[in-house]
Amino acid sequence: MRFTQLWTNQFRNLVSEKIPVDNRQVFLIGPNGQGKTNLLEAIYTLCYGSSFRTNQLRELATHKEKDFKLEGLYQDDDGLSHSLVLEYKDLKRRVQLDGREIKDRKELIYNIPCIVFSHDDIFFVNGEPEQRRRFFDQTMSMYNPLFFDDLRRYRLILKQRNLAIKEQRFDLLPIYDIQLATYGIAIQQERTRATYEFDQIFPDMYRSVSSQDIEVHITYQPSWSECATKEEVVEYLERTRSRDLNLMTTTSGIHRDRFMVTEGEHNFSQTGSTGQLRLASLIFRTAQMAFFEKKTGKSPLILVDDVLLELDHRRREQFLTLMESYSQAFFTFLPEEHYFASLADEEALLYTVQEGRFTKYEG
Repeated sequence: MRFTQLWTNQFRNLVSEKIPVDNRQVFLIGPNGQGKTNLLEAIYTLCYGSSFRTNQLRELATHKEKDFKLEGLYQDDDGLSHSLVLEYKDLKRRVQLDGREIKDRKELIYNIPCIVFSHDDIFFVNGEPEQRRRFFDQTMSMYNPLFFDDLRRYRLILKQRNLAIKEQRFDLLPIYDIQLATYGIAIQQERTRATYEFDQIFPDMYRSVSSQDIEVHITYQPSWSECATKEEVVEYLERTRSRDLNLMTTTSGIHRDRFMVTEGEHNFSQTGSTGQLRLASLIFRTAQMAFFEKKTGKSPLILVDDVLLELDHRRREQFLTLMESYSQAFFTFLPEEHYFASLADEEALLYTVQEGRFTKYEG
């Protein structure tokens, strides 16, 4: 799967123009603030209907504008051509695939699997527990529609249960407890399996790139660690209900789960150096690629945003070896990062980016 052409209108600082991208490798070269990352964001937004930089779609429109539009032409794994259009207008998102409107975002996210590497990935290692939950939920949702459905239903029921607590409608809690337990225990079981499989990939990748003989692992600590069945969860919720009422919220559940990055018995965010933590955050993404390919047999599209500069030559070569299995890759580089030429295939597309305009690279 690869995009062959992109077009943006009133998106960030990008000039409205058609950009040919029919190549496995596309390199975007330019100083900071010129629009390289904005194009990656446009691609991600086309793939998923949301940005990796903000939760508010209205923030993606060009300054002083309220609306924007994105269009992409792409070929699927069978070589068939498709058109994908996302328009944000009057505070509403509208997506069309081959002229047919997509009503459910679920249909969109399984269309073009996309993984982005960015500096904010460091929060997977040293950020709040919510950051790691989001990463693993995204990882599992990429290949498992049932997990995605369970997660949406759980969040809806959790919202309703918390509202019932705040409004003192306590007679509804037994009903919500059963529903929360039904979807929550399914999510917990899938997270347990996925974390185990992910941890079969992550440590070896980290050792390979770091060349350090340390064991860095991913562990899962469920909030309902005492529970293995729906019935046990319901009983636990009944037993801890007074705590929920006192704190006016649901104090246990998969929204309280923790994923830990550990070295031995220690929290790696506390023992690792800044360089080690940054490397681990990059390995999170390469492991995500490998995990997705293992589950689906497909290669994702990847967006690599200025993350290679922090690696020395040896680690960069090792890292790039791990991330070779992509269907298409968009890389951003600063002009002084001349090593990008050694990474490019002979037929790679290279663009210079200046004030939101893309020009074929000469150099």
